[in-house]
Amino acid sequence: MSTNGTDSTKIPAVSNPLAEKPSEIASNINYHAKFTPHFSPFKFQPEQAYYATADSVRDRLVQQWNETYEHYHEVDPKQTYYLSMEYLQGRALTNAIGNLNLQDAYADALNKLGHDLENIREQEKDAALGNGGLGRLASCFLDSMATLNLPAWGYGLRYRYGLFKQRISKEGQEETAEDWLEKFSPWEVVRHDIVFPITFFGHVEVTHTGFRKLVGGEVIQALAYDVPIPGYKTKNTNSLRLWDAKAVAQDFDLFQFNDGQYETAAQLHSKSQQICAVLYPGDATENGKLLRLKQQFFLCSASLQDIIARFKERRDEKGSWNWSDFPTKVAVQLNDTHPTLAIPELMRLLMDVEGLGWDEAWDITTKTIAYTNHTVLPEALEKWSQVVMKKLLPRHMEIIEEIDKRFMAMVSSTRSDLESKLSSLRILDNNPQKPVVRMANMCVVSAHTVNGVAQLHSDILKAELFVDYVSIWPTKFQNKTNGITPRRWLRFCSPELSSIITKWLKTDEWVTNLDLLVKLRQFADNTELQAEWASAKMANKRRLADYILQVTGLTIDPDSLFDIQVKRIHEYKRQLMNILGAVYRYKKLKEMSSEERAKTTARTIMIGGKAFATYTNAKRIVKLVNDVGAVVNSDPEVNKYLKVVFVPNYNVSVAEMLIPGSELSQHISTAGMEASGTSNMKFSLNGCLIIGTLDGANVEIREEIGEDNFFLFGATADEVPKLRKDRENGLFKPDPRFEESKEYIRSGAFGSYDYNPLLDSLEGNTGYGRGDYFLVGHDFASYMDAQAKVDEAYKDKKKWLRMSILSTAGSGKFSSDRTIAQYAKEIWNIKACPVP
Repeated sequence: MSTNGTDSTKIPAVSNPLAEKPSEIASNINYHAKFTPHFSPFKFQPEQAYYATADSVRDRLVQQWNETYEHYHEVDPKQTYYLSMEYLQGRALTNAIGNLNLQDAYADALNKLGHDLENIREQEKDAALGNGGLGRLASCFLDSMATLNLPAWGYGLRYRYGLFKQRISKEGQEETAEDWLEKFSPWEVVRHDIVFPITFFGHVEVTHTGFRKLVGGEVIQALAYDVPIPGYKTKNTNSLRLWDAKAVAQDFDLFQFNDGQYETAAQLHSKSQQICAVLYPGDATENGKLLRLKQQFFLCSASLQDIIARFKERRDEKGSWNWSDFPTKVAVQLNDTHPTLAIPELMRLLMDVEGLGWDEAWDITTKTIAYTNHTVLPEALEKWSQVVMKKLLPRHMEIIEEIDKRFMAMVSSTRSDLESKLSSLRILDNNPQKPVVRMANMCVVSAHTVNGVAQLHSDILKAELFVDYVSIWPTKFQNKTNGITPRRWLRFCSPELSSIITKWLKTDEWVTNLDLLVKLRQFADNTELQAEWASAKMANKRRLADYILQVTGLTIDPDSLFDIQVKRIHEYKRQLMNILGAVYRYKKLKEMSSEERAKTTARTIMIGGKAFATYTNAKRIVKLVNDVGAVVNSDPEVNKYLKVVFVPNYNVSVAEMLIPGSELSQHISTAGMEASGTSNMKFSLNGCLIIGTLDGANVEIREEIGEDNFFLFGATADEVPKLRKDRENGLFKPDPRFEESKEYIRSGAFGSYDYNPLLDSLEGNTGYGRGDYFLVGHDFASYMDAQAKVDEAYKDKKKWLRMSILSTAGSGKFSSDRTIAQYAKEIWNIKACPVP
């Protein structure tokens, strides 16, 4: 088993699952290479070494995992179950050995085997279980739950092909299936004993005793795969339980198959494979809608059956118990509206399966379930066709109708003043053209707590979106400002900066107590710290430049200002404003003399993110960024002073490169549109300065780091409705720079592609796809002025470094440890349960 230059046969292949010394770890890795083979023998290339290394780390995690399960079982605390359609975990290897505090030992062990950790880490594919901020937040939350020793589980779906893998070609974005499970994931453990039946379609029967139950239909099995979630420097290792869909052997019709009807024979097998094939399948067709609803119900039903089974098993061991104990042992958190069907499903399980009456089941359900709202965008507040719902889930539709009926009766009898608003408050919208179920309304009516994810967002929910519900239930609404894990987003992704912080704070306790960063403020003007800070930032910029060269073939200058915007491509996030600004900058550079150019601040603008496959305008924006980049980057007059880079296939691992290497980051959504944002927190934590609007968590970041250290522009949330009105009334006077940028694109300077439909969306005063709903035109002038301030500030290196240090120093509030501690205390009522 020879490797690059080192003979690993000299290292004995000995099983040592709890090894901590490099030589023992190397033996354990070798043991797995030999006795847990995934490949043919005689090879020990980086890929094989990665899987053997992952197996050896998993040994340790399984031990801690089993101890955690046992401990929770013994103590029997109240537990939280977090339901989310998305998780963006990122690579598990570096995170696991970091949390186990074994980075150095693993690096040494791999050296002994002729490999280096950096290279081995690169072999791991990101788990394709999410799309954007929603999924990454869920993953940060799981990390914090384990680190805080909270008894908690994550529940999600095991998507085979993820959302999509993004390739950039001359045509723009192309989507291919993610191949993260092409070989297998070494981090998941299939639990063959945990399988639940999930029923779709069928019809409701009333028994002679008056009980209602679902009969017939299509039954698919949910099989559990568990992924370990280790806490940082703690024994607690929680679980992310992912459900896969499968049909059983008896669903395969042997008679039909032998008769040559192969497709028909395996129909249910094929249907079951569709459920976890991709995240957010296109829903333009009736079949697409059914499949999405199937996915959501599959997650809710499997998770709740699992939770109830665990509750009953535990209670039976304890002897006598009551169903009314359920909310004292179980907290269920719905991450957005996707898992809303947990509400009628819990009601169905309690009534139809466990035999409870409506009132008791409703009492338990409302005390168990809490809901997090992530958006005020109407298209993201899910509404499902009543026809589709009735067809797929007939029993649930009955339950939803009953919840709606009782809610209306309650409002009519207690709040006659709201009678006129009932049609918009109720769960069912019975518009004869398009009757729908409003999922957000069902969550608000049924959950004991509803929270927004940043102060501004929660205020908008209370004052606008849910204002009438607030008058019914004033104490139901809370704010929980999002956070990020300091482990993945600073400690592990920027080791140089982390060790400088530890050195100046004289402790590494900031990794679990991020508020300690505030002590850096006293050193912000210290020239020694500034010099160290600058060299750490430069190391990260060089690493990023190497990565950009590797994935795009483009050379970028680490001495230029690295200006980055990475997030889902969406018109409200205004990547279009960013690229229009770059176009204007390019045009001005072209018009300057070479002496004038030499005085400007050189910039590398990087934009990354995925545009949803059917979102035409978002895909046009991706194409425009690439077309502008192609012209600018090959222009010898200008490309020393400006580069425009589209970073392909943005995911967690790419973010771990980009964020530490960035110096300016753009968070420029129309105010009032972004619920929170969490990448803004990651950038700030890494000493990157923000140019942004007063939207989402930007508001709180600016308060924490100081307004002098934030480049602010744009309309505020309360000005937006009036500005839209003014625009409709023809009162908008565009800034000449805005017009100039659009004209330059129309002139064909960036190729022959027809950008008129995209630019038309910014034109006119009103109308679908026109009238600049997201106010790019209005905010462009103050955006360009703020960018000019950035250019000036960057020229003063000392000032910039001071701002950068203060940015990190003010980021303490934005730890997901703080967020989760607040959820635990104020919503879930659960306590830490550390494994001894």
